[in-house]
Amino acid sequence: MANASAKRTAQQNAEAIKNLRLGLLVSGALSVILRLLFRRSSLSPTHISFWIYAFSLVPSIFLSRYLERIGSPRRDPTTGTLISAGEDLSRPGIIEWCFDVIYITWACQIGSGAFGQWVWWLYLIIPLYATFKLWTGVISPLFFGRSAASPAAAEAEAETKEPTSKRQEKLRKRSERGDPRVRMQTR
Repeated sequence: MANASAKRTAQQNAEAIKNLRLGLLVSGALSVILRLLFRRSSLSPTHISFWIYAFSLVPSIFLSRYLERIGSPRRDPTTGTLISAGEDLSRPGIIEWCFDVIYITWACQIGSGAFGQWVWWLYLIIPLYATFKLWTGVISPLFFGRSAASPAAAEAEAETKEPTSKRQEKLRKRSERGDPRVRMQTR
């Protein structure tokens, strides 16, 4: 059962990769169908909407392939045993942001096929969010100190100072009472 977590991660990753492939195909097909039905002129290479759509395929395909590559489980070819489950694709952080970019790209592709070229303005969500994260995570604390950081960051910092488990809480209470079973560590 020591490998159960890796098997579960591999199964979740395989499902996520399958959904990514399906989403890529469905969004591409739906976008082309909607353009054929409602915006036939946007399929002409002389129209700016065609080039915006074509260039939007680049991050969508690139990030999908990247997530497939890092999330694909590796198995031994002879025995079929799991060698590596791959990176956990449900992990927060960069992987989550890759999925967000892919989903926003798909929404803009489908939306521009149905509603028009103005939907591409929603693509500005990506650099605006990146700027926000950069400001709250790096620039603001660097120039204005910890006090100017967001309240969520201050709350997270306060939580890290408190014990995180029941065992740590019991040990803290014992040390406050002066229990000799608890060794104090100096930093």
